[in-house]
This record gives sequence, structure tokens and C-alpha cells, in this order.
Amino acid sequence: MSVESRTEAAPVTPSVRLGAKHVGVAEIAAIADGMPIVLDEAGLERVSASHNHIRQAMESGQAIYGLTTGVGDLYSVTLRPDEIARAQLNMLKSHASGVGEPLSRRNVRAIMAAQLVAFLQGFSGISRLLVTTMVEMLNRGVTPWAPISGSVGYLIATSHIGLSIFGHGRSWFEGELLPGAEALRRAGIAVNDPGPREGHALISNAYEITGLGALAVHQVERLVELADVAGAMSIEALRGNTRGFDPRLHSMRPHVGQVATAARLIDLLADSAIMEANRDHRLQDALSLRCMPQVHGAARDAIDYVKRIIETEIGSVTDNPVFVFEDNELRALPGGNGHGAPTAIALDFLAIAIASLSTISQARSDRLTNHHMSGLPAFLASGSGAHSGFMIPPYSAAGLAADNRMYAAPATVHTVPTCAGQEDHVSMGVAAARKAMSAAENLAGILSIEFLCAAEALEFHRPLRAGRGTGAALTEIREVVSPRDEDREMYPDLQAVRNLIDNGRLANAVSNALSSQTRL
Repeated sequence: MSVESRTEAAPVTPSVRLGAKHVGVAEIAAIADGMPIVLDEAGLERVSASHNHIRQAMESGQAIYGLTTGVGDLYSVTLRPDEIARAQLNMLKSHASGVGEPLSRRNVRAIMAAQLVAFLQGFSGISRLLVTTMVEMLNRGVTPWAPISGSVGYLIATSHIGLSIFGHGRSWFEGELLPGAEALRRAGIAVNDPGPREGHALISNAYEITGLGALAVHQVERLVELADVAGAMSIEALRGNTRGFDPRLHSMRPHVGQVATAARLIDLLADSAIMEANRDHRLQDALSLRCMPQVHGAARDAIDYVKRIIETEIGSVTDNPVFVFEDNELRALPGGNGHGAPTAIALDFLAIAIASLSTISQARSDRLTNHHMSGLPAFLASGSGAHSGFMIPPYSAAGLAADNRMYAAPATVHTVPTCAGQEDHVSMGVAAARKAMSAAENLAGILSIEFLCAAEALEFHRPLRAGRGTGAALTEIREVVSPRDEDREMYPDLQAVRNLIDNGRLANAVSNALSSQTRL
């Protein structure tokens, strides 16, 4: 991970260095969450060299798509020299056609980070000033306003972002939505006009999909680890067994994710007095318990695949055209790298994996609260008819899981012709990314419900001790949520568990418990 620490002052300030090293989803997420950026000089030198070649080519009269010509179906229209600069800004104005609510600050920062990684490779023809302006905006908290809806895979959010970079549109600064120029001024950032190719470079790419997709896969990569923990707590509370996790069994079907999940479940449940006391309670568990290695494992494999695709894309340049300098001549390479199919299809796949994790967790929550299946008090309540206990949280999980089944329907198959038939196959990748992000948020809520139900169910097994990992999770949950002796408002407890998921405390507690035992 290319996150560095600067020691310019006494306190160490974590930062992400761009322009020299590999950048992955973790770095994009870190920038999205507010970590400052440091630029590597080698990347800036590549940008400057490319920009100088562009200017020389323009002076020689070379025809360059999107620079000395129009774009889309207007590619055959040649621009006069006095029209070129104006055309770059006009391109942003006309393409900024999004609708609906704005993207979150996090979403916009992720998109801008993805743009910067590509620009610093030096194939886009943009100026050093554009790169440094974008970094100043990110480091000083100026966030372009960009609507969430209307993209078929590119052009929309990036156009709104581009307007803000050049002092048009609107931007957030210190909690206030301001005209773009005013936001820059208050942050101490100079307002500049777009240089040659800069409007087009900002929009003719797939970086919107990349930034949003990176956030989605980063979140789900962490959630699948917690799904194992929630599932292990459930099987423990339901007096299940670990026979289905036997490594000999999984060596006969050695999918990487399946084998890893089975081993992790055994680690989480190690030293469980509850499991030991109930080892012969049931010969074979229900599929939502017994098949966690297969289902969680398949999701793991899908997540690994999607992460590889997204990280390949983060390291890619998807402008159209891109520019190389060969044999003392600038060569424009027009092509289709701006088509979002590789990431769009992967993100549709990610939504399917999320749906599987969602439905199996919801099934376990329902089983925990169903006394006909669990052998525990009905709805984990005290037994009084005046208390509903945990009757309703699994309803919420069912609703969220249903939403995630809808999000699992692919976006990429809904391509349509656009731009007078010139762009007659679009990726719908932004829709795929938005679905994956929404599904990941729902999964976090579903797991919060399973954690809360499983923690309550484990109370009925005291004084028997929970497992190594499950016990650590139970202790962490009990730090913020007490057991229920009677009904109380459910939402605060659900939110408290969700906070443990979001801030990493739950994952860290489990990880520390497992690693400390390993050291012993």
C-alpha cells in the first residue's frame, strides 16, 4: 500500500503518494475518507512532457480528436485555433447534464483520485497545473457538487467535477455549497481556464465507474470477514457443529474461498465451551449454517476477482484519445478504452455476491429468533407476552436482502445507442457501481441485525464460554449494547452495532483475539 507518512512537522501526517507506486482500492478509499495526497515529481514530469508535445502538435496544425475537432458525432468538425480553449469549457458545460441528488463527498473524492492516478501516467495531454489544482482541492476540502443520476457509464459526474475545477458549477467548502469560483477563492486556490484538451480529458473516460467501484469493493472486502464472524456466532448460539468445516472435506472441493472460509470458521469457534457441550446436539445443520464455507467462500472468490479488475482499472488510462510520443512525433491513439465494460460487468458480479451474503445472513437471523428451529425462547424474549423481543429485526433484514436481490439484476445488459448512433453501445457501469455500493450498505445493515440477534442468543448459553473469535466479538458488542431484560427501542442498539462495523472496532477485536492465540 502506497500510503506514506510525512515528517515535515512534529506530528506525523499520513498521506497517499500518487505518481510513482501502485495504487489500489485501499488508497482510493483513504483519499475518499480525507487522507491528503502527496505528488511524486516523476509523475508531474510525465504530465508536463505530454502537455508540451500537445502544444507543439497544435502549432503544427495536426488534427487531434477532441482537441482540434469536435467530439462524438462532431468528430469531423475542425475547430479554429481561437475556438479550441472555448470548446474545452463548453464541453464541460454541455455535458454537465446530471440529475437528482448529489453524490456524497466521499464518492466525488474517489472519482477525482481515480482521475489523478491516470493523469499522472502522462498520456492525457493535460497540464501540470490541472493536476496540482485537483490535489489542492482534495487536500483543502473543496468538493465539487455532482448529481448522482443520469450517467450511462461516463461523461456526467466528471463534467460537473470539471466545471468546479475551473471555477464554474458549484462546490462544497467548510459545509457550505458555493459557486465554484467562490469555493476555490475561500480555499486559497487560484481559478484557471482549461488548457488544451483538459475539458475533454476530464470527461472522456471511465473514472467515475472506477472511483465508485473501488469504494464498493473495499467495503465488501471487509464485510465478508465480518459475515464469517456473525455466522460463527449464529452457529454457536444455535448449538451447531463444525463437522461441515473439516479441512478433509474441503480438500475434496478446493475452491480458494471455500477452503479459507472453513479454516476461518474453525479458528473463530476454537475453544468454545458452547460448541463442546453441544457437539452431539445435531447430526447435520441447516444449509445457512453448514454451507457458510461454500456461500461465503464463493463470495470471497467473486470479491477477489472484482478487486483485481478494479485495481487493474485504477492503474489504467481510459481517456480517448491518449497520446504517445514516438520518433519525435506526437501520436494520438483514439480507441475504446473509455468503455466501462470490464469494470461494469465485474460490479454486476459483485452485486450478485453481496446478495448471496445478504440472504444467508438473513436466513440465520430468522432461525435465531424462531423458537421452533432454535430451541431458544421465542424471539429471544424473556417469555412474557408483553415483550416482542427480537421479532422485528429479521423483518428488516428480509427487506434489505430483498433490495439486494433487486440490485443483483445486471445493469450492463441495458445498453442503449446514444450520441446520434456514434456511441451505440454504452456500459451502464455507473449504474452497476451505484447498485454495488447500495447493496454493500444494505449488507452492513443485515450483518448488524445478525450480530445483535446472535449476541442476545448467546446470553442463553451462559456461563458457557464462547469461542476465541466469537467471544471477542460478543465482548465488543456488549461494550455498546447491553442484554435485553425487557423491550426497549431497537434502533439505537442496531446503530451501535453498525458503528462497530463501520469504525473497524469489531473487526479489530476479532483479529487481535485470533492473532494473540496464534502467537501463543
